[in-house]
Amino acid sequence: MPLDGIVISNIAHDIRRAALGGRIDKIYQPEKDEIVANIRSLGSNLKLMLTANSSHPRIHFTNTSKPNPLTAPLFCMVLRKHLGGGKIVSVEQPDFERIIEIGISAQNEMGDDTHKRLIIEIMGKHSNIILVDERGIILDSARHINRETSSVREVLPGLPYVRPPSQGKTSPLLFDETDFLGRLSRAKAQAASDFLVKSYSGISPVAANEVCHRAGIDPNAACHSLDEAMSHSFLDTFAQLVAAIDSNAYTPEIVFKSGKPGDFSSIRLTMFDDLDSYEKTPYDDISAMLEYFYTEKDARLRVDQKTADLRKLVTNNIERCSKKHDTHIRTMREISGREKYKLMGELLTANIYQLEKGMTTFAAQNYYDESLTIIEIELDPNLEPAENAQKHFKRYNKEKRTHAALQEQMTANDQEREYLQALLQTLSTCRDEADIEQVREELSENGYVKKRRKSAKPVRARPLHYLSSDGMDIFVGKNNKQNDELTLRTADNRDIWLHVKDMPGSHVLIKTGGAAPSDTALTEAATLAAYYSKGKSSSNVPVDYTLRKHVRKPSGAKPGMVIYENFKTLFVTPEEEAIKALRTTSI
Repeated sequence: MPLDGIVISNIAHDIRRAALGGRIDKIYQPEKDEIVANIRSLGSNLKLMLTANSSHPRIHFTNTSKPNPLTAPLFCMVLRKHLGGGKIVSVEQPDFERIIEIGISAQNEMGDDTHKRLIIEIMGKHSNIILVDERGIILDSARHINRETSSVREVLPGLPYVRPPSQGKTSPLLFDETDFLGRLSRAKAQAASDFLVKSYSGISPVAANEVCHRAGIDPNAACHSLDEAMSHSFLDTFAQLVAAIDSNAYTPEIVFKSGKPGDFSSIRLTMFDDLDSYEKTPYDDISAMLEYFYTEKDARLRVDQKTADLRKLVTNNIERCSKKHDTHIRTMREISGREKYKLMGELLTANIYQLEKGMTTFAAQNYYDESLTIIEIELDPNLEPAENAQKHFKRYNKEKRTHAALQEQMTANDQEREYLQALLQTLSTCRDEADIEQVREELSENGYVKKRRKSAKPVRARPLHYLSSDGMDIFVGKNNKQNDELTLRTADNRDIWLHVKDMPGSHVLIKTGGAAPSDTALTEAATLAAYYSKGKSSSNVPVDYTLRKHVRKPSGAKPGMVIYENFKTLFVTPEEEAIKALRTTSI
């Protein structure tokens, strides 16, 4: 679910409680739409993250560190200039909207005290981070919005800051019983849950459904169908929720559906209590909850965005290989009858004494056939008999050479397509900029993209490192360079090497130290091999395993491509929760 006004009020309270009076020590901008402020408060160092990412906009404390660009972006420099060393004096949520305004007192270059507001608007694709001075003038923003972008309002340096237009809703903190019942009576055919969402700011459909559930009414029931008892139950339940929010009595929790995070909330979602496929995990800290919920989603989204050009490039080349494959097959079909030209040449040579220049056809008896069938052979009347025979031999030899060349081309093309499909799978396992850069470098080395000037400080990416349940080290290559490094240089001949059968996937290695791996380690390593492969979403995925000494790389093979023998096969079903239970850190 998106961050609604209730979650935002929980976050604002959390920031107020932990950082009010704290000083901003450092400011970073690891992403174009993300700001991280280091805050020293009450003897603690806090990291407050604000992101206007259109898919996962939010604000909360974080423990995650990201690499920062070598040169700070302009917006980051503006924030450092105006907010560096500043003191947090207020944290507000205007009108219970999805907006947080952080008031900061700082000194300007002249040493005078100034008051700035750092504002984050959490509005989906319209989300933004805006710095405003004491006059209400915009100093800068993560996104500049002009008239061409939006006809509603502009967000540009030098313009007065104007809040997003109101939707005519009332803040639930201004709740009034008479007003509630009056609105309810006017809602008529509107569904009960829709009534709350459209009448009060910051109330999401999930929160509205929870109020209806607690009140014992159907969220889809029309408002005019509620009798007096149901209406007052609705009123009382909503009043209790407002009172809890007003007293900062939050109970953050994540709802898991079939083991995967589904919804989160700052209030208890009792409507899921009796549903078998749902489980809930409570949190004491709203920031910890949001960090857990968004970490994987946010990382995957950013990686997808940064690999979009590479995925398109690889996909286009796979399509090129597929079209070339179809052309090869079509040509092979066309030359499949080449032996008949050799036969006709031989029959014409054997009957050369019967041929004369000017003949257009010749009926030759096929002495290669037990039935001695007659073959009608077309002749060029302008050629001598021997030249007609040579004409058929030449066509046979030409198609024979074409067939040999095509076989080589088809083998090379099919190997390239297999390699590119493996690369496409590799892009789905990238986790950060270093992983992406390694794939880009590999594509450059193989001539698919232009070589780029190497950065002064190249970031080194390494394979994933897991521990089996019984303590054995398992390594997983995230791209072809890592696969080659892992299999050909890191591994000992006695280690166990695994790979999903007949499909693209990562190389997986169990470091055994010469000991036999347990069944548990083998199964968990095979599960990792299946999870980091094209078979990730399948069940009963076949995974081959063998000793590293039985794996070799053919001469001239592309990165990540190996052959192996003396293997056995396990069948596993990759489950994300089992993988997460094993996860450690990259080595």
